[in-house]
Amino acid sequence: MKHRLLMTALSTCAALAFAAPSYAADKAQDFVDKAAAGGMFEVESSKIAQGKAQDQAVKDFAQKMIDDHGAANAKLETIAGEQKLKVPAQTDAAHKSELDSLNTGKDSFDESYVKMQRDAHADAVKLFEGYAKDGDNAQLKTFAQETLPTLKMHQEMIEKIASGTNDKSSTTSSTTPAVSRSDTNNPAAPVPGANSFTEAQAKSRIQDAGFSNVSALTKDDKGIWRGTAQKDGKQVTVALDFQGNVVAGAQ
Repeated sequence: MKHRLLMTALSTCAALAFAAPSYAADKAQDFVDKAAAGGMFEVESSKIAQGKAQDQAVKDFAQKMIDDHGAANAKLETIAGEQKLKVPAQTDAAHKSELDSLNTGKDSFDESYVKMQRDAHADAVKLFEGYAKDGDNAQLKTFAQETLPTLKMHQEMIEKIASGTNDKSSTTSSTTPAVSRSDTNNPAAPVPGANSFTEAQAKSRIQDAGFSNVSALTKDDKGIWRGTAQKDGKQVTVALDFQGNVVAGAQ
């Protein structure tokens, strides 16, 4: 009788020992599936944005998504391969539907893209936070921990862009639509909003508008680059907003 009980106990322990890795693999695979689907959506939607977005800040954000998520996707694929986990070849049905909407939708592209990015990054941060804390696969857990700060940075960026879009809408509604072309005059410019132009890009944009000797550029708390320049032989103050509007003499 004792022998039979011992054998039963050993059999149970063996079954648990074999079941545990299987359960762990299932959890790891679920993370890979969701992370890969979200990452592919980021890259694919942002490639669409590169061709259809009107706001320069949105285009710049889209390029960063292509670069950052492209690198993260490649790293995830490498780790998954080492762990004998399968990476989906394409994104999931829900994300495909959103991609179709971006391609064919009649609503404002920039607003639709920004909203999707806000939702996608909220989901991604939640997914990676959970796995970074309780992940069952050491390499994937490290990947989640290392990637999470970048996702949170993206989240902050898109929230600022969303805020800038709202500011733009309220500021220009009684004047002219927000523009991103330097050859179009917006009487409401310079428009406050999240500005993704680097100092070098801002200087180049101002020079393209006919100014020379651009210097002392600083970005104020409203997202507007301000500095000094010369035009028609005169020293003037100059400003560049997030839409690309260049305004001389702005204080």
